[in-house]
Amino acid sequence: MYFCQTFSKKALNNIIMTEETTFRPSAGHSGQQMMQHEELSLSRETTGNMATQTRARQAEGVACPHCGTVNDAEASYCASCGKPLRVGVCPHCGSELDIDADFCEVCHHYVKTDICSFCGTELNIEDGFCPQCGSPRGGIVCPTCNTLNDFAFCKQCGTPLTDEARQLAEQFRQQPEYELLAEKAHMLDELSMEVPYSSERDVVRDQMNEKLRERILTMLAKDKGVAKPEIPPTNKQRLSKEELASRKAELQQQISNILDRIATPAMTSPIKARNYAMAQKPAGVRLAWVCNFKHAMHSSPCGCAKPQLGGKWVILGKGTRQEIKDDK
Repeated sequence: MYFCQTFSKKALNNIIMTEETTFRPSAGHSGQQMMQHEELSLSRETTGNMATQTRARQAEGVACPHCGTVNDAEASYCASCGKPLRVGVCPHCGSELDIDADFCEVCHHYVKTDICSFCGTELNIEDGFCPQCGSPRGGIVCPTCNTLNDFAFCKQCGTPLTDEARQLAEQFRQQPEYELLAEKAHMLDELSMEVPYSSERDVVRDQMNEKLRERILTMLAKDKGVAKPEIPPTNKQRLSKEELASRKAELQQQISNILDRIATPAMTSPIKARNYAMAQKPAGVRLAWVCNFKHAMHSSPCGCAKPQLGGKWVILGKGTRQEIKDDK
């Protein structure tokens, strides 16, 4: 009986031992057991802190309206599906818009009523004209092509429509990169009007035309009293179809390299970004503007909802017109 009572008391002591007494150092516990206990406690504390931080972040975060994922409060795009977390509504057609977009790519309307679309100045609701640049809220009709525009450059022909736009365009024209770009664009424009020869008969005909030219110029010079006139040969030589295509491809690559160097950087203002890109556009070359927002091809940055993210002009080849989103 005494043995059973003794055993039961020891067993009861072992059963009712708490976590604290189980892992408290004693003569019967080793140092390794103590370390294991400390690591377990630290792990539980860390896990608890992480769970608390996660719950707090979720409470302060932004739920994605597309997939429901909770994102950090500062996030602009969902970490799961990549779509914008904050969306607005176009006041003209009701389409969804990014909260920082100022242009609807669905109905092609400027949507910011408190920002001047020509210079970016803040407007009051009663302002019919911008107090900074004097531009009307209803837009400006281009004097060159009669297109109604919401922005400082004509989206159709590129004509600057405000004093600020004209000054910006003049500044770009004086830069060496733009001068080189305009020169290459003019050369490409001239090549596009040339007709290549397709047979030896075309070569012979050109030679006969050159001799006729020299004879006529000689006769005209002698009529003016020049005894031995010197007629300079023409520098323009007709090219074969292959040579003409090679020249065009070379010039297009040179122009593309320049356009890459003057690409529109990211800016805080979409208005300034549009004006910057439009002031760079060279004449005489079919171009499109590829934005960094959706990597879409636009006829100009005037058709992009978020040009402030940057973009660049690219040369259009044959058959690429249908790829432009906003070419209307």
